[in-house]
Amino acid sequence: MNPINTGFTCQTPGLAENPHISNLIARCAQLAMLLEVSASPKPGNVDREHNYPDTCFEHFVASSVSVYPVLELAARSRNGIGALIRSAVCESSAWQKGGNTHFGAFLLLIPLSMAAGELLNSCEKTPKLLPDEFEVLAAHAHAFVQATDSEDAVEFYRAFEVAGVRVNSVDEFSLGDPESTSELKAQEVTLYELMDIARGYDLIANEWVSGFGRCLEGAKSITDFMQAQNPGAENSVSNCSGTGINEAIVYTFLKLLSRHRDTFIETKFDKDTADYVSSRAGEILSAWEEASGNAEASGNTTRDFAALLPAVQEFDSELLNKRINPGSTADIIIAGLFIALLGGLRF
Repeated sequence: MNPINTGFTCQTPGLAENPHISNLIARCAQLAMLLEVSASPKPGNVDREHNYPDTCFEHFVASSVSVYPVLELAARSRNGIGALIRSAVCESSAWQKGGNTHFGAFLLLIPLSMAAGELLNSCEKTPKLLPDEFEVLAAHAHAFVQATDSEDAVEFYRAFEVAGVRVNSVDEFSLGDPESTSELKAQEVTLYELMDIARGYDLIANEWVSGFGRCLEGAKSITDFMQAQNPGAENSVSNCSGTGINEAIVYTFLKLLSRHRDTFIETKFDKDTADYVSSRAGEILSAWEEASGNAEASGNTTRDFAALLPAVQEFDSELLNKRINPGSTADIIIAGLFIALLGGLRF
């Protein structure tokens, strides 16, 4: 892959040789997965207080821990996205019996980890991304996914066999058709081209094709929320103090869910259900922000997050009872957390 001229302050070598960098990247990715599943209340999804009958909080924890070697390898890799995705799915499946926990997250974390390894490896300063370098990371990840080939596509299909992911029915290159991998090779269809086919009905595929914009949106929302917890801090997110990370994740989850239809819900149920969930998330968030705005106008500059909780908990119970889980939004949150952690977010 040709290097990208993005103006990043560090050189971009062909391979990440510093083990400390790849270790840092893998730990940020792991922590992002653990923070996301721990956040509560996160309407409709498994968290530290709610399980599904077949998939539990501990399954997500085990999956997050199990994939460290793959994430560390991704940070040192410049190709082989498909094989890395399959390896991550295999490791996850070997360590827990709860089924598909992080498939969408792996699709985002692996190219982002590869990009982070490329960008951070030769930094002379303390290796982290500045907020204005988040878009550079996304641009490099986008270049990596654009450079995928048909072997990556085949490995991706093999990963589906292991993960048992729910997908839309399609006529071309169906995941349920055993002949699809042969067709992919014969027609030299790349993994990026597969994602382009799915971009209209799959949120994660759309991230690949559009340049990881929602992941960046999540990272910005989380870092902005954390900075608001400590308004006296400097502009670096590493200077955030106090806790608030749970609140930042819940807030960002509602925010992204309200703005972007969750395609996991659309696949499992239908478009109307996904639209309802997004609309309800928006209503809850708007009511809280309006109340917070009124309080600020009265001289109270601290947003009362506790005032948001009753509505969110009610929404959570509704979705859990109906087994409506916004899984794609959770994957975006994980990627956003990963980017924020690479930027020095601490709490």
